[in-house]
Amino acid sequence: MSAGRIVGIVIGALFGLLALGLMAGGAFLTVGYAIVTAGDGYFDADLERLSTATAAVTTEEADLQADPGPPDWVMDFLDVSVQIKATGAADDADTFIGIGPKSDVEAYLGDAARDEIHEVRAGGDVRYRTIPGSGPVPPPTEQGFWVASASGTGTQELSWDVAEGTWMAVLMNSDGSPGVIADVTVGAKSPAVLPVGIALLVVGLLFMIAAVVIIVLFAVVGRSDEAPQPRDEAAPRTPEPVTLEASLDEPLSQWLWLVKWFLAIPHFFVLMFLWIGFAVLTFITFFAILFTARYPKGIFDFNVGVLRWTWRVTYYAGTGGLGTDRYPPFSLDEDPDYPARLDVEYPANLSRGLVLVKWWLLAIPHYMVLAVLVGAGWWGTRGWGYGGGLLGVTVFIAAVALLFTRRYPKGLFDLIIGLNRWVMRVAAYAALMTDQYPPFRLDQGGEEPRLDEATAPTRR
Repeated sequence: MSAGRIVGIVIGALFGLLALGLMAGGAFLTVGYAIVTAGDGYFDADLERLSTATAAVTTEEADLQADPGPPDWVMDFLDVSVQIKATGAADDADTFIGIGPKSDVEAYLGDAARDEIHEVRAGGDVRYRTIPGSGPVPPPTEQGFWVASASGTGTQELSWDVAEGTWMAVLMNSDGSPGVIADVTVGAKSPAVLPVGIALLVVGLLFMIAAVVIIVLFAVVGRSDEAPQPRDEAAPRTPEPVTLEASLDEPLSQWLWLVKWFLAIPHFFVLMFLWIGFAVLTFITFFAILFTARYPKGIFDFNVGVLRWTWRVTYYAGTGGLGTDRYPPFSLDEDPDYPARLDVEYPANLSRGLVLVKWWLLAIPHYMVLAVLVGAGWWGTRGWGYGGGLLGVTVFIAAVALLFTRRYPKGLFDLIIGLNRWVMRVAAYAALMTDQYPPFRLDQGGEEPRLDEATAPTRR
């Protein structure tokens, strides 16, 4: 694959990541509006019971005078409203809640002690900052600077349309006496939430369509113009459609394995985007198989190339075994001279029914076994990989042996390759690339087991 195609796939993957972010934001807003708002339009957050031995619990200042501030039409469009509900702990508690300008609130409280809400953690856990002081506070109900307030027994509720300024909210007893205890719920709403959420979903969908088109164009369309690697038809056949092989590329450096992960960072970066393309194209393939019973050949070649590239990088710098010091090529194509090789036999036809249950149901027994043998899988900045478990331990032991003895234990090598072979068989099956169920068998060694051509079963 040419560098231009790889760059195109990276661009498509970036579009895909942006699309996922937009769609996630849109889903959060629309689902939240439909469920979390409970029909009144407010996104509510219940705080833990607020209590203080002082005269008031206050919020930190809310500065809505940013310079430069948003255009007036943005504020008009958002039209944010705040709602505060407070219920005194005692049935006869006379509770006051109010919102006022910061300067007026601070002048009113004067030198009186108060607790300021410094942080609200997940679950409504509140952390305070105590502001020491002394002296009485006059009843808040007698003050005229509140822009919104409510007082009395039982549940008190205030609503306020957010306006420009610097504001503070307070919770007090209506007579200004110290010792405040109340359960508080804070909510906010905006009529813009639903249309913004729908807009994000639509824009995200458009970006996703663009991502799919870009990835398909650069990964699949026109690849027939590139000279394919000839397949050795005379090579002995293997019993499995997935062929993973490796040769120990001795002599190996004692210390190079310590920095291979760093040297392979360019590969990890490219693989991250290639695996996004892999996921997008596999999604498309699901429907292609469902309706045509065939895996599109161009997509198949690309996805095999991603597995092949991943295996070479993993063999060089990861849990593939650290079995070579030769830097992997930046290529999806087969490289018979590289000591790590992978191929998947192209299926003539695939089952429409199996495509519905392969990856999430039928492969579950393999996932459970591999979770123990090779640990957790990961997919991120280093592409797709796996580590931990028995596989991670054996690779680490082999690396330490190499460091101190300059030799790679042959038995460990065979085991490591066998484990990786099992992983790739399951990966290809879960990616819909074959209907042949992976065997629960650890075929160890650098070479695949071969079939006697005379007794080889007929493949569909």
